[in-house]
Amino acid sequence: MSDTIRILVADDHSLFRSGVIHSLGEIDDFEVVGEAEDGRQAVEKAHEFMPDIILLDVTMEPVDGLQALNQLSAELPACKVIMLTVSEDEDTLLAALKAGARGYVLKGVAASELVSVIRMIHAGEVYVTPTMAASLLLEMANTPPSHAKDTRSFDQLTERERSILELVARGYTNRQIGEQLHLAEKTIKHYMTNILQKLQVNNRVQAALLAERKGLLKEDET
Repeated sequence: MSDTIRILVADDHSLFRSGVIHSLGEIDDFEVVGEAEDGRQAVEKAHEFMPDIILLDVTMEPVDGLQALNQLSAELPACKVIMLTVSEDEDTLLAALKAGARGYVLKGVAASELVSVIRMIHAGEVYVTPTMAASLLLEMANTPPSHAKDTRSFDQLTERERSILELVARGYTNRQIGEQLHLAEKTIKHYMTNILQKLQVNNRVQAALLAERKGLLKEDET
């Protein structure tokens, strides 16, 4: 059928993965074309099957969901990725949206709701679990507009801190930033504490939003 929604399920918990596959397999116009147990397999299977939708867990080893998402967004942008995860961390949500995820759904969601979300994403919409969407909107609302911030707060950042903030604004996690800059994750956390204090914001979500509004991101950088 030309209107069949083809789905790839990637999760390192075999029982959970099997349960999702079983539930989706009962839907007439859904076809689960493949499954993967880590991020590397997810990318390989996506290239092999070219699914319409990829359900991708965040926490997998050795390649996690965010790493796989970045690669999928670059190599297979036509595949729509939904993060299906236990993580209610705002940093992870922001990183996923920055990397191109079209949906962010918490595990434990009813099968009927997951079906609705898949249809929604397939139709071109974006979905975030309501409780997390409300939290993200609250963070955005509480971040003062750029003109309300003293530009000297950015001037106070060191070159290293500016580099880290740019990567935060691009959706990198602390671990990914550490790998990029060849620094320990703990060191990145210390830098982030300094950055938040200098920018007078409460968390990295607000810092990332402020960096974008101030035009810190450079289009020619990768």
